[in-house]
Amino acid sequence: MDFGSLFSALFMGIIEGLTEFLPISSTGHLILMGELIGFQGPPGKAFEISVQLGAILAVVVIYRDLIVSLLRGMWRPGLERFYVINRVLAFLPAAVLGALLHKTITEVLFNPWVVAAALILGGIAIIVIERNRPEPTIHSVPEIGPLAALLVGFGQALAMIPGTSRSGATIITALLIGVERRTAAEFSFVLAIPTMFAATFYSLFKARHEIDFSAFGQIGVGFIAAFIVAFFTVRAVLAVIGRIGFTPFGWYRIGLGLVVMAVLALR
Repeated sequence: MDFGSLFSALFMGIIEGLTEFLPISSTGHLILMGELIGFQGPPGKAFEISVQLGAILAVVVIYRDLIVSLLRGMWRPGLERFYVINRVLAFLPAAVLGALLHKTITEVLFNPWVVAAALILGGIAIIVIERNRPEPTIHSVPEIGPLAALLVGFGQALAMIPGTSRSGATIITALLIGVERRTAAEFSFVLAIPTMFAATFYSLFKARHEIDFSAFGQIGVGFIAAFIVAFFTVRAVLAVIGRIGFTPFGWYRIGLGLVVMAVLALR
């Protein structure tokens, strides 16, 4: 294995860690950057699975105390059980629709044109909703009730379209129903844990006969890079999002989508 392949794996791991929890679409960026640098990765889906796992483990580490508290308290009536029930409700739409439509979406929609269009439309949606969102009535994650959680879950299901962004779809849906910005981001990050674990292991199961772990260097480098970058990205978002809002991400999406379309049209 040469230095170039390891550097490419490092770069793609950084991209995954940086974009997974920002409303700009990690899948879209991985597709576009992979096309740009000609990154193929090891045979099968070992690399994609490893960087996703690295990113989600970063969130597990950040919220480890909350996770332990929920696991201990979910077996008896109380706030922890209410919290877990709402997470399950938010998780279900994407889980069910993902299982039913995974193959179709992967075969039909995973191309740069779809990513570019989704980036632009998602960017417009973020800007419009940020400017017209209702006054927040929900200021902490425990205040998010069953109906609100289910609505966020349906928003998350839209992220099966590459370029949409899982975090973007959940955060924007939460803003629409009156959730405060930082709370919306935190709910999205915690919801990512079961959603991304399920998606990762589902992909692992579907590709079990194709996966090749022989290029362990690339896999390890991508995993570590995604973990470290995602850890600091999530902390940074939680620290500043209440002040800056999500509008800058909307403009970024529109600009990137237009650039991608221009490049594709000139090919």
